[in-house]
Amino acid sequence: MKRNIVVHSSKWFRRILVVVVIGGSFSLAMPSRALADTESCSANSESRQLDFWLGDWTVTYPGMPGSANSIVSLTLDKCLFTEMWDGGKGHSGENLFAYSSDDKDWHGMFADNQGRVHVFEGKVANGSAEFTGLSRGPDRKEVLNRIRVVRLGENKVEQSWEKSNDRGGTWTMEFKGEYSRKNH
Repeated sequence: MKRNIVVHSSKWFRRILVVVVIGGSFSLAMPSRALADTESCSANSESRQLDFWLGDWTVTYPGMPGSANSIVSLTLDKCLFTEMWDGGKGHSGENLFAYSSDDKDWHGMFADNQGRVHVFEGKVANGSAEFTGLSRGPDRKEVLNRIRVVRLGENKVEQSWEKSNDRGGTWTMEFKGEYSRKNH
């Protein structure tokens, strides 16, 4: 009887060991399989839709004496678009844009050296991008922001920033700049 218990326990131990080993190998293999199934940003056509904006730019806009500068580049294995801009007169900032393969949307964040931060969601297609996001004005009232980036040609891009105090009923142009590619 004692021998049967030992043999029977031994069989259960082996079964559990097999389950643990097989289960462990699946769990170890899962991350590599998940990575293999995820398409890299450099190969994902959705992630490449803002490529027209990559480059070193001179930016001009109505009423501006001189010009501003913008450099748009890729980081994080070509997943994150970063715009570093200098608007002149000590005003500068960085803007980040990325396509999320999880929710199939574009996301952006603008931050400047005057403490302003804006978060956006948007769509990009066929040489045109539009991002919207809520912020608060100095009076703490809600403001809807809309950013557009439109390809005008091989070496020209236009960016506009509009604001609405009535949830998109009417819009006021805050900025409209023309980007001209340097050294083309």
